[in-house]
Amino acid sequence: MKTQSNSIIAVVMFVALHMSVAGAPPETVKLWSGGALPKAAEIPILSGVRISSIKPHEPETDGYQWLHGVGLIWHKGRLYSSFGHNKGRENTRGEQARGSVSNDGGKTWGAVFTIASGDEHLGVSHGVFLSHHDALWSFHGAFYDDFQRTHTRAYRLDEASGAWKPVEIKLGDGFWPLQNPVKMDDGNRIMAGARIAKGYKDAAGNLPAVAISRGDDFTKWDLVVLPCDDSVSPTSVWGESTVIVEGARITNIARWTGANPTALISESSDFGRTWTPVRASNLPMAASKPHAGILSAGQRYLICTTTADTGNRRSPLTIAVSRPGERTLSKVFVIRAPDSSERIGLSYPCAIEHDGKLYVGYSNNGGRGGNRNSAELAVIPLSALKAK
Repeated sequence: MKTQSNSIIAVVMFVALHMSVAGAPPETVKLWSGGALPKAAEIPILSGVRISSIKPHEPETDGYQWLHGVGLIWHKGRLYSSFGHNKGRENTRGEQARGSVSNDGGKTWGAVFTIASGDEHLGVSHGVFLSHHDALWSFHGAFYDDFQRTHTRAYRLDEASGAWKPVEIKLGDGFWPLQNPVKMDDGNRIMAGARIAKGYKDAAGNLPAVAISRGDDFTKWDLVVLPCDDSVSPTSVWGESTVIVEGARITNIARWTGANPTALISESSDFGRTWTPVRASNLPMAASKPHAGILSAGQRYLICTTTADTGNRRSPLTIAVSRPGERTLSKVFVIRAPDSSERIGLSYPCAIEHDGKLYVGYSNNGGRGGNRNSAELAVIPLSALKAK
């Protein structure tokens, strides 16, 4: 009887497991714990936010139609920005990495400079910054021809001449960096991004990925591509991602292009070396590049468009925050609402904390579509982000 009982239990457990995998809806990861997520019109707009223009959309003056992917960094008391710029269409040869610098905390910006230019076969686009000791680094997504063989290119600022000098680096194929490298407790830095497969015969899917430095040597990085859960089709993932770093535990939040887009989640407990399969979370998030982190007050935050009713529309630009020390988000605020038309897109945020404020860079298409954006900056007092 004991043997028969054990057999029955084993069969029941097998059937239950099989049903949970094959028949039942996949369980989501809990990212949101704030009750019913509010609709866009119900979300409070942050007070005390200063909005300024980094680079307006002015093709009649400079000939540039496309702009996207604002990057920000504070370096030696100055606020630097970068962005991808193109006189033609997005992700086409000739794309450039450009930027500007502010001496007054982002209120006004100097002339646009070029970090790197593409050519008839190469495009160099938007990227991220790293300030280390006296050096300012910039890492950018680049590609050949019609968005083939994506890779990362690195540059370092020669402050005496103001020129950006290319630096040869080693990093795996297909990586596009999307978040400033974050230092981890093991002494390495982790840079979130996406691995784009097009043009690489041994790669499949445009998946979330991270690059891990070898200490303070920023010329050598280890690429780790995140696996997908069976419930998430790799073809529905456009792996633009961001990370939250908390000791050895790293949380990756990535973009999903499904019909009902939500934030995708994967976690690592060994400083980003191995990851749980990417799964859907319980937080709706428009299909756009997200940005996340932990504020000095101990609050986790996620910037994108997270509302109950906007679906894939890239507005309003929101920030969801946790209570200090908590791992789930529970309060959402509007950083920037569209001025009028619902066609306006506010997207691809980046953020950096400095002197009691959160500096958020983002794209504003002004209703023009096609990522014919201007680059804007929102400066948020940290006191406005408290979640009670």
